[in-house]
Amino acid sequence: MKFGIIGTNWITDRFIKAAQQHPDFRIGAVYSRSEETGRVFAGKYGVESVYTDMEGMFRDGALDAVYIASPNAFHAQQSILAMQHGVHVLCEKPAVVSLDEMDSVIAASRETGMTYMEAMKSTVTPTFLRLKEDLHKIGPVRRYVFHYNQYSSRYDKYKEGIIENAFKPELGNGAKTDLGVYGLAPLVHLAGEPQSVLRNRYLLSTGAEGQGSMILDYGESEAIVMYSKISDSYLPSEIQGEDGVIEIDKISDPKHVLIKYRDGTTEDISVKHDFDTMYYEVAEFIDCVQNGRIESAINTHEISRQVTELLL
Repeated sequence: MKFGIIGTNWITDRFIKAAQQHPDFRIGAVYSRSEETGRVFAGKYGVESVYTDMEGMFRDGALDAVYIASPNAFHAQQSILAMQHGVHVLCEKPAVVSLDEMDSVIAASRETGMTYMEAMKSTVTPTFLRLKEDLHKIGPVRRYVFHYNQYSSRYDKYKEGIIENAFKPELGNGAKTDLGVYGLAPLVHLAGEPQSVLRNRYLLSTGAEGQGSMILDYGESEAIVMYSKISDSYLPSEIQGEDGVIEIDKISDPKHVLIKYRDGTTEDISVKHDFDTMYYEVAEFIDCVQNGRIESAINTHEISRQVTELLL
């Protein structure tokens, strides 16, 4: 399956290295606004086709799918353009920056018959899928505590007056969209849509969120989601139940998950990952395309829509 690549940043490098472990993955073309940048990036992977005209890349008909890792504000437009040209779409999280955009993307997938999947890596991993199966073991769930707090490598430059994309809200960036989404997506997978939400946030001078938190009410349980790009945390995430607690090493990349029962016993429910975490989203996406499904049964369109609503 030939993929076009949109975006020439570090996440794209990691994606390609993971995807190359899949026997059906090939890179067919690279898009960049700068031909020089595109050539340098494509050269690392032996790719000859470089485009600065995105529609031209899709129109040439050489691609089966595209991986989109451009700034968040461009995701919807690029996804719809690809599907209208018969190209399946695997789009980095967050999928879009508004509910209207999400509805337009879903409509385009249904109208064209093209597969569309948000590349939320953590929720398709073997360990997270095992966690979903074993959630009942801790009895009635009373509280989810998920967090992703990571001091941004670009924050020091921000404090010096150099504003990079990570802190530009006009591009759809900020702590909630970049990091908070990693707590919200698995929460929706496990608990569904909340009854109500309380929000707190700290805005930087650009208007981008530096950090924030959310308390989500599920009636008989609650969830606390915390995120920050201006401080770190090394604590695990957890799910608290009446019969025990599920401890998760990193909600953004769950690999080690332990159940601590009230009687003092423990159960390791981790599943060995044979590949980089991003491999599993590629495998799920390719399987959907090859089997004619326009959406994943795991990272469904509806879940992406519910997460989008919580991000607003």
